[in-house]
Amino acid sequence: MKYTLFLFDLDDTLLDFRASEKRSFMHTMHTLGLRDGIDALFTRYQEINVDLWKRFELGTVTKDFLKVERFRKSFQENAVDLDPELASRVYLESLPDTVVLLDGAKQVCAALSAIGEVGIITNGVEAIQNRRIAASGLGGYISFVATSEACGHAKPDVRFFEYATKMASAFNKETTVIIGDRLDADILGANRYGIDSCWFNPERLANTSAAVPTYEVSNLLDIAAALDAVQVNLKQA
Repeated sequence: MKYTLFLFDLDDTLLDFRASEKRSFMHTMHTLGLRDGIDALFTRYQEINVDLWKRFELGTVTKDFLKVERFRKSFQENAVDLDPELASRVYLESLPDTVVLLDGAKQVCAALSAIGEVGIITNGVEAIQNRRIAASGLGGYISFVATSEACGHAKPDVRFFEYATKMASAFNKETTVIIGDRLDADILGANRYGIDSCWFNPERLANTSAAVPTYEVSNLLDIAAALDAVQVNLKQA
């Protein structure tokens, strides 16, 4: 196998962020005393959150603004009288307690860490992501965590990948692969930086973007085989 550095996205690649997000949102609303209309509020919150993250990745808003604005706008549009700053704090504090691993996450990290070095590349909040990784049980397989917050630039910006690869014990573009679920952040970033990529596509979506993955898998347990590591039995890792 030619790869020795494996750069994994975290949310919706190794961790089921959708499940964690909903659990943490529900916990936050209950903690703040809201009981009615939470499902509809959550649906709108998700739409606003996705838009704000896209704006953050384009560099048009800051992460501190995003963290509060998604609640402020959701509350305003739904006539909910709650403090958005408090909601943001409660929500972020609860995320490490709602970690859900995607099927195969532990096996693939264990197997690939035995071959080379596994790093995490994430646009998430550094302190929260580190706590979530610790809670997930994946920490023992991961050599480093690169966050956009610490870097100052977000995926797919090439400067983020330059920052991340400097954290590796050894780096060569020819022996590095990025693995992630997002074409517009992970795969496009890999294309721009000139390294191989593996698109984790569990829903088997069509690729209508300009991003071009080197590999594509719908199951985490298929990654090693896709990268020509057929000698690794992930199901026994």
